[in-house]
Amino acid sequence: MSPRRRDAEGTAAARAGRRAELLATAAEVFASQGYSATTVRKVADAAGILGGSLYYHFDSKESMADEILSTFLDEMWAAYGRVLDAGLSARDTLEAVVVESFRSIDRHRPAVVLYQNESKHLATSERFHYLLDSQRRFEEMWLSLLDRGVAEGAFRADLDRTLIYRFIRDTVWVAANWYQHGGRLSAEDIAKQYLAMFLEGIKAS
Repeated sequence: MSPRRRDAEGTAAARAGRRAELLATAAEVFASQGYSATTVRKVADAAGILGGSLYYHFDSKESMADEILSTFLDEMWAAYGRVLDAGLSARDTLEAVVVESFRSIDRHRPAVVLYQNESKHLATSERFHYLLDSQRRFEEMWLSLLDRGVAEGAFRADLDRTLIYRFIRDTVWVAANWYQHGGRLSAEDIAKQYLAMFLEGIKAS
């Protein structure tokens, strides 16, 4: 490799790293202050740079939010895809999906908060229509999984499947509001505790 090419690749890697840092900062600002209240200047201030310097990496706050959300969703669906393709039973699939959900929260907590708080508003823009597609896909995945669990005799047939879906969805993803990376319990530990409460209850035997 020539020195010129090596230098070019090093510069590209440094720029990519800086871009990732700026996105992480933007995600934290969006999550804590809200998308509408966040300006490019606020993100730049949080990153310790001039507002104009941020435009070297992103043309707007919409571009930042788009990349934050699409990266989170792409990684989440890739993880879910591996679970769904594994040929597990319905119960084992449910457990694995919940674990992957908490891993997503661990990796992308600010993005999850942004998604929860702002997706309804953002999805009115054509640029963010994929948020609605992801929501529909998510619901279809869960309802299909719950139906399969009933058919396999793993889940109760007398409970409303839409209510179960909403209970699990809301209970799991609201954890992004309080979850802390590196806390007393890992993402996997919390997932196991949640699953014990979902599937076994909290009543002593």
